Amino acid sequence: MTIQVEIVTPSRQLYSGEVEMITMPGVEGEMGVLAGHAPLLTTLNIGELTLHNADGEPEYIAVSGGVVEVLPDKVIVMARSAERAEEIDIARAEEAMQRAEEALRTRPDEDRQPVEIAYRRSQLRLKVARRRRRTRPGVFVEDEG
Repeated sequence: MTIQVEIVTPSRQLYSGEVEMITMPGVEGEMGVLAGHAPLLTTLNIGELTLHNADGEPEYIAVSGGVVEVLPDKVIVMARSAERAEEIDIARAEEAMQRAEEALRTRPDEDRQPVEIAYRRSQLRLKVARRRRRTRPGVFVEDEG
């Protein structure tokens, strides 16, 4: 049995399709959702979202927080930002991580939180980018701008 998944950001619709299961980084920990799940509204943390497709091959997406609404037959992910593994430029992600590491070494403690978040995001982007997979079922919508 499958469940419909919609993943949107403020700038685009990233994914629309059927999956067997979706796992997401909730603020209380990782959560998995199957068809027939009880309704739920919760927040997402920075982390890896995984779409488990019928072919058995997962699709990895880096999300930077947001909100998710779970219905028995549909999951709507409204992420602050989201990138498929195939979209992430590894060299740029490594540069961002190096900049964040340098800033962490030089910033006073009271100014570190935004830099720590940037560091976590760059780590996540590298992790997801290194899991590149072939395109899966579902409609991926590219940026129009």
